Amino acid sequence: MKIDAVRKFAMALGPVTEEPHHDHSSFRVRGKIFVTVPPYEDVVHIFVAEEDRESALALYPDFLEKLIWGGKVVGLRVLLAAAKPAAVKLLVSKAYETRALKDAGR
Repeated sequence: MKIDAVRKFAMALGPVTEEPHHDHSSFRVRGKIFVTVPPYEDVVHIFVAEEDRESALALYPDFLEKLIWGGKVVGLRVLLAAAKPAAVKLLVSKAYETRALKDAGR
């Protein structure tokens, strides 16, 4: 999967912006990050809920890894070259929904 396909999909979800985040790019809903893209654009980091993360890791160990930040698992690292587009789109959608609902106070 190419980063352009991820970008196009994320931007079509709703009120999404793409903004810098340190040396990464980020996709945000109402200012809240749900995906980041490191500079080389060969992976994306998707911030999904724990239950979504664990089931995805079990289904797609060939292109998903735990994303650890500060000693805590916070999302998934997706290796784009091996990724299945349908799975990535589903995870991006879930991360978007989680952030949108969290931002709405639900």
